[in-house]
Amino acid sequence: MLRTEGVEKSFGGLTAVKDVSLNVEQGEIFGIIGPNGAGKTTLLNCISGFYKPEKGKIYYDGKDITGWAPHRICHHGIARTFQIVRSFPKLSAYDNVKAAAVFGARKTHGLKERVMELLDFVSFPAEEGTLAESLNTMQLKRLELARALATDCKLLLLDEMAAGLTTAELPVFIQLIKRIRDSGVTIICIEHVMKFIMETCDRLAVLQFGEKIAEGTSAQVSENPVVIEAYLGKDID
Repeated sequence: MLRTEGVEKSFGGLTAVKDVSLNVEQGEIFGIIGPNGAGKTTLLNCISGFYKPEKGKIYYDGKDITGWAPHRICHHGIARTFQIVRSFPKLSAYDNVKAAAVFGARKTHGLKERVMELLDFVSFPAEEGTLAESLNTMQLKRLELARALATDCKLLLLDEMAAGLTTAELPVFIQLIKRIRDSGVTIICIEHVMKFIMETCDRLAVLQFGEKIAEGTSAQVSENPVVIEAYLGKDID
């Protein structure tokens, strides 16, 4: 469904992403992990059109989407969430999701039913008329997911959606992400919460200093000595 070939992105003299190639299959949850500053969000920004890579190609569903504008990428089926939730704070939860449906999916009919269906799907735990500015972290994250799904996306990019969740909230959230995948949406997620990664992702890629240093199943990656060194440091006994 998504393929990157030798993607590179720099900021001044700093190379944030260097020669990253990935293949994400339809119907899987694909994780991207790595230390802070490894280039994970920059790569996601290249895929979603917020940044244009200096080198490499990005293919989605067989189309070369390299350098496309974010709205065009959204209209072709890719949606994303942000580590810091970007809601419309003065709008209700209902209107937040409605705006996404109108813009992303360009729907004008059956909006009320679709919005209510999505809020129910993500188990939004408040009244649909509640202003976004009064929602807590979990409520905002569920709203963010409903908004992304309202665009009728086929590929969903998640940027640290498990951050800030409590130990009790995390298992419920993991099940929600799996339910989204089971509904027919392929998922790429950046995450630092390893419980989320290990229990959710089918495959992982590991970035360090902008480069991919490992790829495989959760078990393969967790046992890779290069990955262990990247996270824990080399034993200098």
